[in-house]
Amino acid sequence: MARTTASSKEATHERIVDAAARAIRRSGYDGTSVADIMKEVGLTHGGFYAHFPSREAMLAEAADRAGADAVAASARVAAAAPPDQALQRMMRAYLSKEHVNSAENGCPVVALGSEMPRQAPEVRRAATLRIKEMIDVVTRHLPNWGQAGAHEQALVLVSAMVGTLVLARAVDDPKLSDALLASTLKHFNSTGT
Repeated sequence: MARTTASSKEATHERIVDAAARAIRRSGYDGTSVADIMKEVGLTHGGFYAHFPSREAMLAEAADRAGADAVAASARVAAAAPPDQALQRMMRAYLSKEHVNSAENGCPVVALGSEMPRQAPEVRRAATLRIKEMIDVVTRHLPNWGQAGAHEQALVLVSAMVGTLVLARAVDDPKLSDALLASTLKHFNSTGT
């Protein structure tokens, strides 16, 4: 019986973290309340502390989960492509209209980057580790991987991708949003990246 209870508690914990990971991308850190998350998963606010010592602990796990999901999505796209096309396919998936319209399930850096400096250290640490993983995924798919300059090139590429998606989501002009995505893809295609 104890194992079933532990498994049930673990499953509930995972549901809370999943809901929080979607909520922070949808509403930001400040717009994500414990009460709303618990309501979304069908639990009372009082049950929260059986799973987390604090709101910040939940946000740290949510940031970690959202980042892990984003890194895994890029890695899946790359794995499904021929090696010489993996980076371009990752970029096309990341800089797509679908990603623009999918904030709740998309890249948490785009949704939360400007809020990050004001977060608790454990939240920032979780996000930083996942950002480093994303940079590593991109680095491993560069044509010059393992050579001098590859890591720096990945830093620029990830920064450009994140910045482009921020702008594409920010504007209220669909043509400009599409042009931002297309021009970034065109630029990096023309540079051989």
